[in-house]
Amino acid sequence: MAPSQMSYTPTLGKLLKSLNTQPLEASIEALVYLLKRRQVKGDDIANATAHMLLQVVAKSKWQDVDQLLAKVSNTGLRLAQAAPTEQVIGNVVRRVMGLIRDEASEDRNADEMGDSVSDLSQLPTTPTTPSRPGPTPLRAATLPMSKSMFNLLSVSKPVQSPVTGASTPMSQGASANMHALRSEVIDGIEEIMDEISQADDQIAGFADIQIHPGDYVLAYLPSPTVERFLIKAAAKRRFTVFLASTERQKPGEVPHAALRKKLDGLGVNTISLASNSLMAYMPRVNKVVIGAKAVYANGGVSTESGCSIAARAAREYSKPVIVLSGVYKFCPVDPSDDVTEFEQGDPSTFVDYADGEAVDALEVENIVAEYLPPQYVDVYLTNLGPQTRDHLATIMADHYESEDMGLSLHLP
Repeated sequence: MAPSQMSYTPTLGKLLKSLNTQPLEASIEALVYLLKRRQVKGDDIANATAHMLLQVVAKSKWQDVDQLLAKVSNTGLRLAQAAPTEQVIGNVVRRVMGLIRDEASEDRNADEMGDSVSDLSQLPTTPTTPSRPGPTPLRAATLPMSKSMFNLLSVSKPVQSPVTGASTPMSQGASANMHALRSEVIDGIEEIMDEISQADDQIAGFADIQIHPGDYVLAYLPSPTVERFLIKAAAKRRFTVFLASTERQKPGEVPHAALRKKLDGLGVNTISLASNSLMAYMPRVNKVVIGAKAVYANGGVSTESGCSIAARAAREYSKPVIVLSGVYKFCPVDPSDDVTEFEQGDPSTFVDYADGEAVDALEVENIVAEYLPPQYVDVYLTNLGPQTRDHLATIMADHYESEDMGLSLHLP
């Protein structure tokens, strides 16, 4: 259902601009509406999720950490149900929940340290006598010592007794801590948003290391991350790119025309291939570059439909397969048993529904994403640099809290 408070058809750009002036619930409903209509795709989903969770932290009412975690989790559940195939939504929710736990733990430790210092400052001090030359008579030293011990015991008793009226300053301190926690979590979410926006540029920074002069690189349905990677490499290297695609083109339409124009302008040759001709060209290919929608804990990859064809062909000819993915796409769970539960696209690209007989006789499913098993991937190139499958668990442990690893945002 479309958002009730929005009389126009929302877009992601309009939604992000109106977040500060629009009620929180209306903003969440607007994003859910966009996700259900598939008007938000790719990396924009992670960015939109982070923006929405920031609004939840900033605008919602909560009294403690548990309430904040519940509100973030519930919002993430609504977004994930609107786009159940987009694992990146759950990744961002887990990152934010881990951030909240970390900041709350730091504040708790700081409070305990402050209480300890305060208790130490309230302890009575024993008066010290100035040192005098020569031995001090024993009798003269005994009287001050007895007096000091008496004073110590007499002062200690009120400290041990309970202080009445302490609830008021405690509640004020808790309120101040929650306000500080809100500000710290908002700053942390903004850092996550910066990470998401900078990931493609950081991955592209490793392009001249992965691609060498004279290489033949196969890019299957290049994503924006792969396109930026190739353009960055073309600024320093001269190589050839095979652009493979399964999409049916209109008469006279050139596949990936914008990318071809940029690469040609940088002196890089581009050749368009059909998916059914990959095996014929694979002996000439030096490496295969694939973009990822999500990377699972076992190393499997959710990617564009048809990429597994290129990866399997590369394996037959012992060609390396490089998967490009920001760390925020790393999903700390294993893929479900039913790996066919991926997003389906518009089948009219392949079947002309102007023919009524085809509509009645055919049931066409257009799978736009598929699962690539980990044995077909050689290198995971992230914004932190190239990684192997053995290092994925360490990266995920560094970015997610153990309490959030098994978080499920989908209804059973």
